[in-house]
Amino acid sequence: MARPRAVDYDDKRNAILAAAAQAFADTGFDGASMSQIALACGVSKALLYHYYANKEQLLFDVIEAHLEDLVGAVEDVNASGDPEERLVGLCTVILEAYRDADAEHKVQINNLSRLPADKQDALKAMERRLVDVFAEALAAANPDLATRRHLLKPVTMSLFGMLNWHYLWFKANGPVTRQDYAAIAARMVVAGSRALD
Repeated sequence: MARPRAVDYDDKRNAILAAAAQAFADTGFDGASMSQIALACGVSKALLYHYYANKEQLLFDVIEAHLEDLVGAVEDVNASGDPEERLVGLCTVILEAYRDADAEHKVQINNLSRLPADKQDALKAMERRLVDVFAEALAAANPDLATRRHLLKPVTMSLFGMLNWHYLWFKANGPVTRQDYAAIAARMVVAGSRALD
């Protein structure tokens, strides 16, 4: 008979994912051991193996949980109203989703390629969903991009570059808030795309 799931199973799993994300971000996938992750979680190595059979499975779940949060956040943004304000809203929710998720974000960027092809494909499908939501919003904010599709992807990925790498310089207590930067990034990209030949 299967052992029943503990009441705090999800809490422990989330704590393990957070510790693993930090370990992978700090020392890389190869540098982080299951022993170090268990120690960081304050659990035994045996308990860690109860949740995760290996580092690969742990890496996949760290990235998948992070992408689920991002996709959920952008899909909740209202699609009605002013298209440029919707894009600002999308940028705002993505930056809010990145709050306290620097380690997970770094792991996604640097370690997704460490997974087998089938697992990469599942995660890349989630990344494509994010890109599609932003591309649709950009095309609505600048209809010229909808008719010049060859420009839509470069413009969309340029916006993601601005948002994805903000964690390298952004200061939470600085003069520019996440919401301020979301508006700056969205409006710069829309205005810039309107100036393209």
